[in-house]
Amino acid sequence: MTFLIASNILLWVALLGMTAVVLGLTRQIGLLHERSSPMGAMITDHGPDIGDPAPEFDLPDYFGQSVRIGGASVEARPTLLMFTAPSCPVCDKLFPIIKSIAKAEKIAVTMISDGAPEEHARFLETHDLGQIRYVVSAEIGMAFQVGKIPYGVLLDAEGVIRSKGLTNTREHLESLLEADKSGFASLQQFIASRKKTAA
Repeated sequence: MTFLIASNILLWVALLGMTAVVLGLTRQIGLLHERSSPMGAMITDHGPDIGDPAPEFDLPDYFGQSVRIGGASVEARPTLLMFTAPSCPVCDKLFPIIKSIAKAEKIAVTMISDGAPEEHARFLETHDLGQIRYVVSAEIGMAFQVGKIPYGVLLDAEGVIRSKGLTNTREHLESLLEADKSGFASLQQFIASRKKTAA
């Protein structure tokens, strides 16, 4: 009987100790979350800069329909250029997110890809593009000096670059749109500006 009482007391002590540890960890995680600023798409220092007119191209898409990149948009709306590859697993996971953001934000999307023809055919067999245009061109990637993918470039209705950067997640994609709305080239620039104001 004494053994049962002692073990019960020890169990209660252990439970209270564990509760204290979990509460302490929860508090620490909350503090870390508060202190870490959200990071947006990472801008590389290459290619046309934010505020520059985008290089202009008139070329056929994968299906032979004419596509214009750069210059004033015929639809008078922003265009998101997504540089991808059919063999890129991250690009594959991002595709449904790109479609949903395009629909929600009412922006045009052109996917610009490169690689072997059979890879494009396989990608397009398994993905419904909807309103997204699909262009196969190494030349466009070179003009924008895209070194890593997936990479996004947001153009306004006049064909001016408003934001750009590596887009590995939904947050990175959304940051391109937020950077444009906020008037800052990137979320990193916005955070730096806020810190400077606070100092």
